[in-house]
Amino acid sequence: MAHDHIIKSFDEELGKLETAIAEMGQRSQAQLEAAIAALLSGDHAAAARVVKADLEVDALEREIDVHAIRVLALRHPIARDLREVVSVLRIALDFERVCDYAKNIAKRAITLEDKAPETLLRSIEKLSTLAQQLLGSVLAAFVDRDAARALEVWASDEKLDEAFNSVYQHILDFMRVAPANVADGAHLLFIAKNIERIGDHATNVAEAVHFMVTGEALTGERPKGVPIA
Repeated sequence: MAHDHIIKSFDEELGKLETAIAEMGQRSQAQLEAAIAALLSGDHAAAARVVKADLEVDALEREIDVHAIRVLALRHPIARDLREVVSVLRIALDFERVCDYAKNIAKRAITLEDKAPETLLRSIEKLSTLAQQLLGSVLAAFVDRDAARALEVWASDEKLDEAFNSVYQHILDFMRVAPANVADGAHLLFIAKNIERIGDHATNVAEAVHFMVTGEALTGERPKGVPIA
């Protein structure tokens, strides 16, 4: 009976970690979506709320770290249980970084002197949509313990890289039109790069999920577009 109690207690602690990671993933999606919405609308107050909300994400990531380390110290998990706890630590860090990039996008949205041309904003919005799709898919892979879906996300980052290259060139063309466009263009370049980096972190999560489920690391070089920045 005592052994059964220990197993049940450990499963409950793993369940709490899983729930917290799912919340981190959902927050990363929400933060990116809110940051892009603020950029598109030119709503500085909304962008400021994204920046402020990042503090809550940081606090949640610290809670996950403390909980995971406590599980490692007290439960001494082995095999798949150990993989899960270690993977949770990796995944939490990547989702936290996604939220950091969303915060950076919001800060850039506040700094922009003028609202960017609609065509540029729509290009950035499409880029963000791709990143959000990756985040949604990898979060689903984690929740469902779906190694095949994680592998799909890992192999899909190339599409985001190619879209980033197109947006990057579009922004450069905007900056070349007039010197007055350079400052805002620079902010837009950083925004686009932040979105591209979010895709990298989504694929990092995919690698961690695949390892957690199968015990096998993805050792090959993942498909990547040829970066121009």
